[in-house]
Amino acid sequence: MFFLKTQHFNKRSIINGLVLSILLSSFIYLDYFNISFKLLDTVLALASIFLLLKYSKRDLFFTGFFVGIFWFWWFVNSLQYYDLNYLTPLIILGLGLFYGLSFFLLGIFKNIYLKAILISLFLFYAPFGFDWLKLDLIFINSYFNSSKLSFIFIILGFLILFENRLNNLRFIAILPFILALSFSQSFLKDEKQNIVLDNKEFPKIYMSQFYINQDLRWQKENFKKINIMVLDEIYKAIDEKYDVIVLPETIFTFVLSDYKSLFEELKILSNDIDIIAGSIYKENKSYYNASYFFSKENVQIAKKVVLVPFGEEIPLPKFMQDFLNNLIYGGANDLSKASQATDFLIKDIKFRNAICYEGTNDKIYEDLNGVKNIIMISNNAWFTPSIEPTLQHLLLKYYSNKYDINIYHIVNGSSNRIYKR
Repeated sequence: MFFLKTQHFNKRSIINGLVLSILLSSFIYLDYFNISFKLLDTVLALASIFLLLKYSKRDLFFTGFFVGIFWFWWFVNSLQYYDLNYLTPLIILGLGLFYGLSFFLLGIFKNIYLKAILISLFLFYAPFGFDWLKLDLIFINSYFNSSKLSFIFIILGFLILFENRLNNLRFIAILPFILALSFSQSFLKDEKQNIVLDNKEFPKIYMSQFYINQDLRWQKENFKKINIMVLDEIYKAIDEKYDVIVLPETIFTFVLSDYKSLFEELKILSNDIDIIAGSIYKENKSYYNASYFFSKENVQIAKKVVLVPFGEEIPLPKFMQDFLNNLIYGGANDLSKASQATDFLIKDIKFRNAICYEGTNDKIYEDLNGVKNIIMISNNAWFTPSIEPTLQHLLLKYYSNKYDINIYHIVNGSSNRIYKR
């Protein structure tokens, strides 16, 4: 009898967890399939918070288990480029267990007020520096503001509704919900448009679009072909009278400054158009993921500030770093990083440089000092086809809203986009 009761309890918890994980993930997949219905997003997000507050720790474990998989299964797409496909089941299971245990902790208190505090604190949770699981992001396409404060207001609204001692005063729950409403969201524009079309002083930006498979990019026999494609894009941008052309992250997969003939050719072309290109940069014995900015034969290097956890750096003790680098990266060391962000000056307007992951991290938005535009370059070919570009896109909407900033996103492997405030 005890076994049957426990089995029933586990089955119910698995179903409850699956239902809530689907609710918490729905905004990503609705956007992925281009389903835009604000009311639906709003209802699903509100239902998610309601169940987060109501569910037991066992239910929340299975919620986190499925959320970790539904949000981040695309991690395993990159394994094929290291001949590590056999690790796929372990990575998927590890993601589920890690986030399962994380969500389990949200339910350790039965008291709903203590649980609400833990859920609010979870908004600041960034294990190993990876902060793509943002609970407040679930409101990004809804009628509510996608911010930590609004999320907490909504929790407060539910707590008032749950409080039996406020039977005659529950109507006041509407106040925190009103405070959480969104009255301003970033506006997504077509990748071929410029943000400021009516300001002649604003630079005309050519956003190059590439779809080069990752397995082709690192083969030396393809370097020449890719270089020709890049140069063709630059000549096209010059012919069409653009002020600057932006090329994706590591469009040159080698140390660009070491390829003297190509490097000098880009310098000469920069007399006709400013060029921003992603490549590797070597300084002393350190290697950086970087943007090269060519303008009037001068070259400025913007080194990446925030590295991808377990992609560009291993945020673990040294002995574990060495083990994983030997297992996955053939003994290569972590990339190095800069201490602060770099700004480019294009037609007397400052643009903050961001390279892929760091564009979805608060650190790159520090000390903006009046900078209102970001040029962000990415290479999503590591993870496509998957929901990764969609999740990245939703995060960029989030940061455009949060910091009141315009973002130009130039990508290899998925669509370019502009986020306008």
